Amino acid sequence: MNKTDLKIAVSGDVSTNVLTWKTFKKNAKGFRWENSPYVHSITKEGGALLLSKFVSLACEDAVISPKIADTICELPEGLLQSSSKLELFSLTGKENDSKVYRIKKFLGYSGPFSGKPMLLPIVNDDEQADMVIIHDEDNGFHSDEEYWPLALKSPNSAPLVIYKVNHPTSESRLWNHIKKYKMENTIVVIDADDFRAQGVNISKSLSWERTAIDFAWQINNNPNIAFLAHCYHLIIHFGLEGAIYYQENTQIKSQLFFLPYAFEGDFIKENQGNMYGLSSCFVAGLAGSIASGLKNNDELSKSISEGIRSGMVAAQKYFINGFGESIGDNDFPNADIFMEKDNDFIYKEHVQDVNIRSTTPNCRSCWYIIKDKTSINLAEISYNIVKYGEKSALKFIPIAQFGQLKTVDRAEIEAYRSIKNLITEYVSAKNVMRPLSIAVFGTPGSGKSFGVTEVASSIAPKLIEKLDFNLSQFQSLSDLTNALHRVRDVSLMGKIPLVFFDEFDTAFNGKLGWLKYFLAPMQDGVFRVGDTVHPIGKAIFVFAGGTSSTYRQFCGEDIEDGTEYKPFLKEFKDAKGPDFISRLRGYVNILGPNQTDEKWDLLFIVRRAMLLRSLIERKTPDLLDGTGVAQIDNGVLRALLKIPRYKHESRSMEAILEMSRLTNAHKWEQSLLPSKEQLRLHVDEEQFYRHLMYDSFFSEKIESIAAALCHKRASLCENDRKAKLVDGKTWNDINEEVKKYIHSQVRHIPGALTKINYELISVNEQPENVEFTDNEVEILAEYEHKKFSLEKKESGWRYGREFDEDKKTDPMLVSWGSLDKIYQKHIIESIKEWPEILAKANFKIEKLNFICYCEAQMKLRNNTDI
Repeated sequence: MNKTDLKIAVSGDVSTNVLTWKTFKKNAKGFRWENSPYVHSITKEGGALLLSKFVSLACEDAVISPKIADTICELPEGLLQSSSKLELFSLTGKENDSKVYRIKKFLGYSGPFSGKPMLLPIVNDDEQADMVIIHDEDNGFHSDEEYWPLALKSPNSAPLVIYKVNHPTSESRLWNHIKKYKMENTIVVIDADDFRAQGVNISKSLSWERTAIDFAWQINNNPNIAFLAHCYHLIIHFGLEGAIYYQENTQIKSQLFFLPYAFEGDFIKENQGNMYGLSSCFVAGLAGSIASGLKNNDELSKSISEGIRSGMVAAQKYFINGFGESIGDNDFPNADIFMEKDNDFIYKEHVQDVNIRSTTPNCRSCWYIIKDKTSINLAEISYNIVKYGEKSALKFIPIAQFGQLKTVDRAEIEAYRSIKNLITEYVSAKNVMRPLSIAVFGTPGSGKSFGVTEVASSIAPKLIEKLDFNLSQFQSLSDLTNALHRVRDVSLMGKIPLVFFDEFDTAFNGKLGWLKYFLAPMQDGVFRVGDTVHPIGKAIFVFAGGTSSTYRQFCGEDIEDGTEYKPFLKEFKDAKGPDFISRLRGYVNILGPNQTDEKWDLLFIVRRAMLLRSLIERKTPDLLDGTGVAQIDNGVLRALLKIPRYKHESRSMEAILEMSRLTNAHKWEQSLLPSKEQLRLHVDEEQFYRHLMYDSFFSEKIESIAAALCHKRASLCENDRKAKLVDGKTWNDINEEVKKYIHSQVRHIPGALTKINYELISVNEQPENVEFTDNEVEILAEYEHKKFSLEKKESGWRYGREFDEDKKTDPMLVSWGSLDKIYQKHIIESIKEWPEILAKANFKIEKLNFICYCEAQMKLRNNTDI
């Protein structure tokens, strides 16, 4: 388009909003009424009227729209009018912060009395408008063509259309008009809750991966929204924290936009009020970026992506600003919400995006955003977490925090957030007659108590009081009765007891013998002592498994042999297991620092890193320098993160830190670790030391590996030029330049192997040779050539047709694809010798399960590692 000025037409369902609030002014000398609360009232634009004001602030262009002459004067009787009560709320949710007015309660509508609300025409409508923005709240506009913008109705115009719709339906007259004439240029925007109202099952506030995967499945399979699947551009915004951009052009593509530190619904807390027009503010931010893109002839999908970021930022700033500190004295809405300032709490750069993978909603581990948002493997991410902290290492990754608990593991995020949703709903509910019952499973030491306690405390820290009971220590039913009396006492004091029944699955007069005694308290909220029935009151029961590490194991779902399952099921039913499960409202499997499943549990090393960083921050803060960087020896860090198993889960990691001599230490050196005998209590000490001493082991053998590599295939040392320098000579007699090159190649072997998802491990005995695939060899060869070229260029060499040491020219300084096939073959054949030479030096090439080969190849070709 490349126009300097655009004309934007905004129309749709219109409304006004009556806002009321109280002020208190004590005046002892005044009349009596002056000492009473004063109720204020003001009318503000809503619907398309408010949207047009937002767009005028967001775009530097002419905006035409419906108008109301003066909201102070008497308004037309048929105009839709809502009423809301305002109160002062903290600006950011923190105590002692400045306050702004936001909506406390939506009171309802005060007009019209019946029928379709009044619509208003666009003032000075223009058939040649460049952009049309529609606000469709399902209040009559979509069926009344008379009020549609001329540019939308005219067959001679092709405006870009942003269609914000609350109740999308294929039967809408406006929808069918757009579908027939304007669909190619239309961007449909829908709020996620309105989208869900169409019978679309998309999880809410569990994890961004889950939300995205649910959307991808629904848009492809749900007949209720089949008509939306053919949108050229569809945007679903999830609260103020995320959005999905779906495109059906030459190919179908979906992108997730998200804030790493928040999930859907996190931004607006119950005690912070609310604001109307949040979706309109988002659309205005979107429109501002698209308008700018139209004037610059930018690709539309690129402008939309930028617009989503702008819309999310603007909507959050609009909410924070509210109606201002003094209604009437401040401009509403405020132009600052569409301007970037130095002290803003949010910037567009905070909003991340990632392409949504095509997978199924039931996929346990098919997709992690953490894989797609980093160019390094999970081991390196884990090192950075410990060294620099989560904020630095995980800037672009979804991270959930509940009190002191932090996690990036999608499985844990979804489990903990589902528990948080349950507890939040329960705490807010009135007239609750029974406890909320949740089960927690995990291996001993995995952190079952810590995790759920932090989740509950993050919801209502002043209201919830924790009680712990270990059923393996109970000798009789009277012990359980006494425990329930304590629970009841806490409830009577106005608190909500968070009751941990640890090892609830322990035996008592038979397997799972305690279960039947919890059925009445769980179902009816009472317990009986003799003939007396005692109500428990509001309480949260947390049943922590002691013998079962997962819910599936507790239920017997892991038993595949039918002959074993039948007796298990009978025993389980006899112990009232199904009745117990039916009373549960949720469960969570706590993963801990050990890998639970080689196939699915890929993020255990990240969990270890976050646990270790947390332990250092809480227990040995002297190890952090002035910038927050952890001072820890690389060998110590590698051993703590790579040891195959901690015998007692998180307790073992904590014990190793506490047993190390770190009092007054400013760096965790290898010499400060506990003795091998002490380590044996918590890890395999031999494996621990192999990881600990890896750098030393490898450094010791660089010389021998280099010599073996050189003489194994003497003619392949860099290229034919070097062959004559090594042929028939001992390693000590070889030219120093050639040695330098081969040393460099050997030192980079561990790093090179990570490009194809392998790591190098020192072992006691010579391992079997691995065999690289052709694809892996190709990746390694290209990496080696890029590394070689970079080193040469940094030393002053440049491309030349002939090799000349004096002029420093080399014909190999070209891209891999342009490299002579002979040179390519030399590099490839040299790499094929690595496994045998490394095995003879007692180094095992072991597979990493973090990033697939195609991802590694793509990252290599995109120069993300060089």
